[in-house]
Order: sequence, then C-alpha cells, then structure tokens
Amino acid sequence: MNAIIWNEQNIEETNTAVFNPTNQRIYTTENLNVWYGEKHAIKDINLSIYEKEVTAIIGPSGCGKSTYLKTLNRMVELEPSTRIEGSITYRSKNIFNKDYSVEQLRTQVGMVFQKPNPFPKSIYENIAYGPKIHGIRDKKVLDQIVEDSLRQAYLWDEVKDRLKDHAYGLSGGQQQRLCIARCLAVKPDCILMDEPTSALDPQSTLKIESLIQSLKENYGIIIVTHNMQQAARISDKTVFFLDGEVIESNHTNAVFNNPSDERTKNYIHGVFG
Repeated sequence: MNAIIWNEQNIEETNTAVFNPTNQRIYTTENLNVWYGEKHAIKDINLSIYEKEVTAIIGPSGCGKSTYLKTLNRMVELEPSTRIEGSITYRSKNIFNKDYSVEQLRTQVGMVFQKPNPFPKSIYENIAYGPKIHGIRDKKVLDQIVEDSLRQAYLWDEVKDRLKDHAYGLSGGQQQRLCIARCLAVKPDCILMDEPTSALDPQSTLKIESLIQSLKENYGIIIVTHNMQQAARISDKTVFFLDGEVIESNHTNAVFNNPSDERTKNYIHGVFG
C-alpha cells in the first residue's frame, strides 16, 4: 500500500457530507461475535449506524468487513458452520427474532455486491421483478417504478429507449447502477454495498460515488471499501476494522486527520495493509 498524506482541507474539498446528530439510528450492534467453524471472524462488535449518512467500513483484507456487512442482512448465515452471538437491532427490532422474517429484513435492507449481478432478463424486468414479487401487477404502476428507480440510479437517460434489451448488454458501470436501481425498486430503508466499485473503471466509479451521495438524502448507506480515498470522498463516518474488531469509529475527517488509535494511523499511512 502506498503511503497516503491526508489533510483536512483535501478531505473537505472532496467530501461534502454534513454531520447531522439528529439523524435516527437504523442499526444497533451489541457484543456481536461471529464464527466460521473455529475461526472467530467478528469479535465483540458494538456499533451504531444512522439514517441519511454514508458509513464507510475500511480495513485490510480478511479483517471482518464483509462478514459484518453480511450479518446485517443475515446473509452470513448462508455460510456453513456459522455461529452468531450478540444482538443486532434494526429500527429497534431484533433481526434474529423468529417473528422477524429474513424476507422482510432484506426488503428493507438492500444489498449491492462487488461485481454487478443483473438477472438474466431485460433491463425492464430486472427492475420490475421485485415489485412483482410483492404483488404489484398494474402495468402503469410498474412502468412508473421502473422509470423512477432508473432515474434515481442516474441510468434512465442511457437506457430509456432500450428497456426491452437484455441487461447483459450494458457496460459494467451501467450494470452496477442497474443493480442499485433494482434495489431501489422495492423501496428499502437502508442499502449495504460491498466494494461496489472495485470492478469498475474510474469514470464509472465516479458515477457510482455521485449516486451514493445523492441517495443518502433518503437512505442509510453502509459501504465496505478498500479504497481509502473513496471513503474520504463519500462517507460521513468511517469505521476501521482490524482482526475482526472495531478499532475506531468516528466522523470521517476525525478518523483520517486525528485518529485516536495508533493502529488506525498506521493503516491510513500505509504502514500495513
């Protein structure tokens, strides 16, 4: 990892995020531990996530970032031999309660993956799929949802004349924005993003980052990223993970310019990673 010199002026020039202490809490994680068999992947995590903010999770490979993200919508349970202790509440509801279905949770909490994963369907059907699953059949309503979702994802003007075309015909960046639009179509409350730009070119990355900044006006967004410049550009808060633990969690400017833990400082300045 190359050494990076941070200064508050540079971060503020690229990060227009405004810290708002009145935002409501979306997630509360308390004493969370996750094991994959004998491997202790997540260790005693205590963390809060708020609406209308972008929270960036940074840290070296294998430190538990993606595991934590997948625990928030219970996808981690798809891994064999997973064991979970502790609690996660979403809008004050325990996500592990039997009366809180996984389907309900994943409707409220959307997920965007590292590599674009559009369905093998048309552009239109990719967006309409979720609303149809939820019982919407009216063509005019579906048409409006498709248009609104694509507009929110900054994709409408590029695809409005080719909605019947196969989604695989889109570029990588367009496919990722399509996946975001597909997520928005079911009106989630929170969006999880796992390295959403790592497979994209710089121009597509900037479009996704601009989109994230726009979406946070209405959604809580949690993004896992290896790109510290990206975290500095787009996030309100940054959480530093190391060896399955949260080492530091604070406003992004504070984490990058005045970290409270020497390990955070060393990671940010490229001493390890």
